[in-house]
Amino acid sequence: MELDDEDGGNQDGHWIPLSDLMTGLMIMFLLLAVAYMTRVEAESANIKEVAIAYNEVRDQLYEDLEREFKEDLPRWKAQIVKADLAVQFTEPEVLFTSGSSDLRDNFKNILNDFFPRYIAILTSPKYRESITEIRIEGHTSSEWYTGSSDLQAYFNNMALSQERTRSTLSFALTLPQVRREESWLREHLTANGLSSSRLIRTSDGQEDAKRSRRVEFRVRTDAENRIAKILEFSQ
Repeated sequence: MELDDEDGGNQDGHWIPLSDLMTGLMIMFLLLAVAYMTRVEAESANIKEVAIAYNEVRDQLYEDLEREFKEDLPRWKAQIVKADLAVQFTEPEVLFTSGSSDLRDNFKNILNDFFPRYIAILTSPKYRESITEIRIEGHTSSEWYTGSSDLQAYFNNMALSQERTRSTLSFALTLPQVRREESWLREHLTANGLSSSRLIRTSDGQEDAKRSRRVEFRVRTDAENRIAKILEFSQ
């Protein structure tokens, strides 16, 4: 009987530490789960805060651009898209000579009027620190000369759109009215030829070739960078 009691006592002595170990592991996993959920909630709150700030900046900037240019947009054949703060010039006959990157005189006159006022808004204390990039984007239709394959037309239009944005950037950046902001503009102003990758379509889904041939001035803010840093830190 004493041996049995001794054996039983030894078995209990083994099981009690194991039970404690399982309890400890459960507590540890629970703490890790709580810590993870707390971090996720904090990251979500940070991203939400950035998104709210971005929307506020976007709305304010749209209102300022609309107020500044509302009288000019109809005669320029232009519009401002609130969703992405793009100023679109969509009258190809005004912009460039057909098949060329040479700016027409009408477009030079528009840029001479538009660009300094545009930059004055973006470099104002209200927005200057929030702007990470001003993109000059060149867009084309999918069309090219008869006999070209779709792929060849895409490549040719890519080269043409890039040349056109460079011509636009070169003209705009050398305007005397923006000379005092030249250093800032060289850090923020880019030329981006996008060929026919972002076509404008009619309500029935067909390509609107004329409106697809356009130049856009598009603003990017630091919201994307701030969200990227939050996600990078979380990893």
